[in-house]
Amino acid sequence: MSQTAHYKPNLRDLAFNLFEYLDIGKTSLGKKPFGDFDETAARQMLETFSQVAVEQLASSFAVSEHNPPVLDTKTHEVTLPPELKQSIAAYYEAGMHSLELPEHLGGVSAPPSLTWAGFELVVGANPPLSFYTLSNLMARVLDMCATEEQRKRYLPQMVEKHWGATMVLTEPDAGSDVGNARAKAKHIEGDVWEIEGVKRFITNGEFDGPENIVHLVLARPEGAGPGTKGLSLFIVPKVWVNEDGSLGERNGVYCTNLEKKMGLKGSTTAELTFGDGKPARGLLMGNVHDGIRQMFMVIEQARMAIGVKSMSTLSTAYLHALDFAKERVQGADLLESRNKAAPRVEIIRHPDVRRQLMQLKAHSEGMRALCLFAASIQDEVQLKGGHNAEDAKAAEALNDLLLPLVKGYNSEKAYELLAVALQTHGGSGYLTDYPIEQYIRDQKIDSLYEGTTHIQAQDLIFRKIARDGGATLQGLLGRIKETVQSGPEGLSAEREALGKALGQVEAMFGALLGKIGESLYHVGLQGNRVLVALAELVIGWLLIRHAEVALTRMEQNPGDKAFYQGKVASARWFAHEVLPGITLASKLVQASELSLMELPDEAY
Repeated sequence: MSQTAHYKPNLRDLAFNLFEYLDIGKTSLGKKPFGDFDETAARQMLETFSQVAVEQLASSFAVSEHNPPVLDTKTHEVTLPPELKQSIAAYYEAGMHSLELPEHLGGVSAPPSLTWAGFELVVGANPPLSFYTLSNLMARVLDMCATEEQRKRYLPQMVEKHWGATMVLTEPDAGSDVGNARAKAKHIEGDVWEIEGVKRFITNGEFDGPENIVHLVLARPEGAGPGTKGLSLFIVPKVWVNEDGSLGERNGVYCTNLEKKMGLKGSTTAELTFGDGKPARGLLMGNVHDGIRQMFMVIEQARMAIGVKSMSTLSTAYLHALDFAKERVQGADLLESRNKAAPRVEIIRHPDVRRQLMQLKAHSEGMRALCLFAASIQDEVQLKGGHNAEDAKAAEALNDLLLPLVKGYNSEKAYELLAVALQTHGGSGYLTDYPIEQYIRDQKIDSLYEGTTHIQAQDLIFRKIARDGGATLQGLLGRIKETVQSGPEGLSAEREALGKALGQVEAMFGALLGKIGESLYHVGLQGNRVLVALAELVIGWLLIRHAEVALTRMEQNPGDKAFYQGKVASARWFAHEVLPGITLASKLVQASELSLMELPDEAY
């Protein structure tokens, strides 16, 4: 197999989500504050980006795995393989970065639904490459949070010259516990500070190509209090940027190590040392001490991106497994298994393989539906005035509720199901001839960084649900209840299964509320199970809604009947094979007890 052709996009399902189910041509495209282009232009853009992703971005996917970035310990510079740099250049030359940038920064102001669809193509083709383009996101954060002087100083060059950019949180003794960060900030004058400390696990903290890298660094000003509230956010460039925007001298931030990883090797994961022997100067973001809120603008986007990355990886793995199953001839049909002379068949004819393929298909389509549904809610936020606008508060709360599902569920479930895609390939899947084994290694990090799965579960329960007394959750469950109560007769059994799952989720949350009164340990023990159950309920609902659209479209477009049959099949399989599992999850939450917490450590 040509590694260049590893990526298999699913443009048809992307288009179904955007233009047939969500119907963004009517709801979002061409409406303020989004750019002035229509559905035809959006479709053409995605088709062009898909071609670039397959032919140019994916070409360095395997190359950077086997020839990863190299650190020169004397100069502290990191060199990328030339093939990866060519792919990064192709990304910018095709204008793929323009989707997520507003018009005043040179972009096209695409709605989030279209932006995330485009990102699926990039991150599916080459996950490491997508991280080298973080300057797009960081530019938007500076645009929202920086002072006018800081914006003039940084934004034109960040955007036009495609500077690198990073988010710098983690320290050797402060991983998920960000509030324990020890990096210090000393005030010099005005908005200029000096940063001291060591940060680790910094994605693309150093690489060659751009003339500068802008680090957004969380650090604790001298005299600030403990915890996350004492942290401020600083703009710390690799090369100092003068007040007029010109480049000055090398700043005192250096890459002192590259982590050796099991996967995602094309992405440099750096240790950065600030202020060791030379001052590391930075600007206080917005000249206000509001670090954790400002950084969460980055973190929330990153969590969405990881959920899309996991989904996109699973989707291309499914399409590889499907192609393999259609081509690989092995064994006779099970009904002819006693007939030694029976012809051998393609393995897609075997029941167990068909089960595996439907498991992959339904989940990858369901995860895409979840991602793009969340993206459509982000459209709604922008259409109603943006973050903090009174009219947008309900939509913003729903988006906040969905983010831990997108990140937590997709990252966990994709890793589990990538093993199914490998299994479909049989022994061949274990070989590097096929990309599945690299997919597994590259994807595993998704459940670990930007907040582990259990951090997502606690965020869901303690922040996203509890902060408004469950009102946003009840609103979402109300939408699901509407689908349960009415719909086409052809999906009555599926709606019945959805209704049972809905009842079990409601019972689960009711039980958990009582358990929390006994001990917060119950959330620690059951939180992941609750997150998964809610995510699967929402996915089951979305797949059934998709099936409703598909049944109508099947009659209108008989030439595309097979695709629509597949959409209905995904909904039916998920309703009857996955949703019943929520009953067990609910019973386990209701029966939660604390013996594990009472067990002596020595007993493990």
